[in-house]
Amino acid sequence: MSCVSALPVSAVAQQASDRASARPLWRAEEILALYELPFMDLVWRAQNVHRQHFDANAVQRSTLLSIKTGGCSEDCGYCSQSARYGAGLERERLLPVEEVLSAAKAAKEKGSSRFCMGAAWKTPKDGDLDQVLEMVRGVKALGMEACVTLGMLREGQAEKLKAAGLDYYNHNLDTDRAFYGQVIRSHTHEDRRETLARVGEAGIHICSGGIVGMGESRENRAAFLAELANLPTPPESVPINHLIPMPGTPLADTPPLDPFEFVRTIAAARIVMPEAHVRLSAGRESMSDELQALCFLAGANSIFYGAALLTSPNAEVSRDEALFARLGLKAV
Repeated sequence: MSCVSALPVSAVAQQASDRASARPLWRAEEILALYELPFMDLVWRAQNVHRQHFDANAVQRSTLLSIKTGGCSEDCGYCSQSARYGAGLERERLLPVEEVLSAAKAAKEKGSSRFCMGAAWKTPKDGDLDQVLEMVRGVKALGMEACVTLGMLREGQAEKLKAAGLDYYNHNLDTDRAFYGQVIRSHTHEDRRETLARVGEAGIHICSGGIVGMGESRENRAAFLAELANLPTPPESVPINHLIPMPGTPLADTPPLDPFEFVRTIAAARIVMPEAHVRLSAGRESMSDELQALCFLAGANSIFYGAALLTSPNAEVSRDEALFARLGLKAV
């Protein structure tokens, strides 16, 4: 998707408001009914919706780099970067701008069209944000889309990111409001929504999704997708992460989710957010080629590309290239 920077922020916000008021709101019960369709019927419906809005054989590729790892003050139960858990991850300083831009250039050469930068902060300090703004400008100068995930934003910070040319801001809802407190207690679900509101009002594309397989119910997953789809500024990029149980975290021993339930989540996300890129995110490294193909059939059309995702492994580039060739997929 192209950046909307040619329009004034007020015009962008008005367009988002118009789209939100024009689209029907989804109820959790309606999405739960999608989950409960026969599997083949659900995937068929999702594929049809997908073809109305996208090339069914095109997949967008993004590369994610951790620009500041470890030492986060928050207590997200799935995250090895939290300073509260004994996950064995050492606190690191913010990477130098030159190192980040070198990684972005390498990602572009390997075929990524978007470069995403993540920092383990509750909220960025102004001095650190200035360095991130320089990174964003550098990524844009390479001809790539730029995305960052920096935690919760304070007043005025989204506008600075927009002025630097940022295309996407990632801030996941993670799960639905009812289950949220079982995973995170150091901040609220509403805190996350407030940051998403600031991003949308600044005219930055919203990237927001969540994690499935944390012990939540199907009802929780349906409610989570309803909350995403009904955001005042709907997300244009929706990462769906499969929990990677990280040693030392409270969710380390969580049983794995049924793979077909994961595909159902992809399909439901495609149906309720038909114009969004639905991204296969964390957990893809352990997925079979066949499971990934089912996810693409169900409407996933974006992946994280590269051997690492922040602090967890990802599918190797050579494996992705081979899979794309087997399925006849083209990278965009």
